[in-house]
Amino acid sequence: MEPITDNYNRKLRDLRVSVTDRCNYRCPYCMPLEVYGEKYEFLKRNEVLSFEEIERLVRLFVKLGVKKVRITGGEPLVRKDLESLISRINSIDSDLDIALTTNGYLLAEKVQKLKDAGLSRLTVSLDSLDEITYKKMNGKGFGPDKVLNGIKRAEQIGFSPIKINVVVQKGYNDKNFLDVANHFRSSKNIVRFIEFMDVGNKNGWALNKVVPAKEILEVIDKKFPLESVSPTYEGEVAKKYRYKDGAGEIGIISSVSQPFCGDCTRARLSTDGKLITCLFATQGVDLKTPIRSGSDDDELISIIRSTWGQRTDRYSELRSQNTDLDQLNKPKVEMYYIGG
Repeated sequence: MEPITDNYNRKLRDLRVSVTDRCNYRCPYCMPLEVYGEKYEFLKRNEVLSFEEIERLVRLFVKLGVKKVRITGGEPLVRKDLESLISRINSIDSDLDIALTTNGYLLAEKVQKLKDAGLSRLTVSLDSLDEITYKKMNGKGFGPDKVLNGIKRAEQIGFSPIKINVVVQKGYNDKNFLDVANHFRSSKNIVRFIEFMDVGNKNGWALNKVVPAKEILEVIDKKFPLESVSPTYEGEVAKKYRYKDGAGEIGIISSVSQPFCGDCTRARLSTDGKLITCLFATQGVDLKTPIRSGSDDDELISIIRSTWGQRTDRYSELRSQNTDLDQLNKPKVEMYYIGG
């Protein structure tokens, strides 16, 4: 089947699948505790896509050119029997790159089943190694030890390299994010530092809370001299750098200060079955209703093809240019709902 492109000739290559809107953390940049407290109403079970429905949709996306599938949440490891979904997706095409993004809290006990099911790659969020800072950033008072144990267990069974994501936010970890870089130097793992982004409307984002990529790079380079590395593939979101002393590499994701909309090849499937074409989208296109109403594969493919074909998203570029303020001020889909 002919691969599809959008209005800017961007191909559909990556699909991010949110398997749950629930999470065991309350990170301030995603699900701040004051908003997502005990009384917050998440999706009901019948509103969430089943594994069978996800498998069917992924199969269609692969027909349209998707090569990489990333499982996200919420926190995906709180979804029961997640390894069975990994196995289902792996059966679609053994060459499919299947990745998972997790906060790592439940990783040690589940990672072997995930690998056995066919998981290819692993990304773990770890915003600080400082006990006080980490507890503040996850909003639940958890220390980092369980996450570090999960990473160690994943290394032992063969995941390499593991990507470690660090969201740098002023007032939280902007003074000690270097500890994560230091910890993983001389390992095969790759730490990626991410600018605090205005995903959704409830995380209190403001430009003055962003630590720009340039500043992040300067802090790390001053302590551990770096040199730039060429991208591995078209559309790679992180700018890569390696330590001059040979102790590995890092990445920096600069969606705010240096947007990369022009290379974006990522579609997102929300927990309740909406096709969302941008991390900063205001809405999505419903795929669950057609599935449950008996639509055949050709009808679903037509919806996907039409949605991506009409895609004009370039929110981060508009933000950096301070243009189209009406678009920038519209309510946006929350991060926990589409997995970042």
